[in-house]
Amino acid sequence: MASNYTFVILAIFSILLPATAVAKEYIVGGDSGWTVNYDYQAWAKDKEFHVNDTLVFKYTPPNHNVFKVNGTEFNNCTVPSSNSALSSGNDVITLSTPGNKWYICGKGNGDKNHCQLGQKLSITVKEGAAPSAAFKIVSSASSLMVVAVMVLVTLI
Repeated sequence: MASNYTFVILAIFSILLPATAVAKEYIVGGDSGWTVNYDYQAWAKDKEFHVNDTLVFKYTPPNHNVFKVNGTEFNNCTVPSSNSALSSGNDVITLSTPGNKWYICGKGNGDKNHCQLGQKLSITVKEGAAPSAAFKIVSSASSLMVVAVMVLVTLI
């Protein structure tokens, strides 16, 4: 009988443990990468960004670059000084704080810069990391197990 109670207590603790957090890596634009004439807001729409996730901007240098800008610079496609540009073609940005984040390309073609051609990304980063999918499955299975054990203990 004591072993049944021990099992129930262990099962309850397994449910109450904090969620396992896993940072995600996002390739900006997916297979298209960081380029002009792409809808980055549509790409980001169904994604949930959290602190410690990373954005990877993939492109062919020197055709593009990445600037982290503020909301006004984003809306106006204002390119900051070039010494703040990321330009490796495989730029990784860790989302270290929550809040709104804005990124643009500062290169240009003729009368329009790439930002004006849609090469810009605006996201909102949430506090904390998202629970992993594996944890959600284990948590659901643990919940069912606890209910089953409680029913068995009640019947004993």
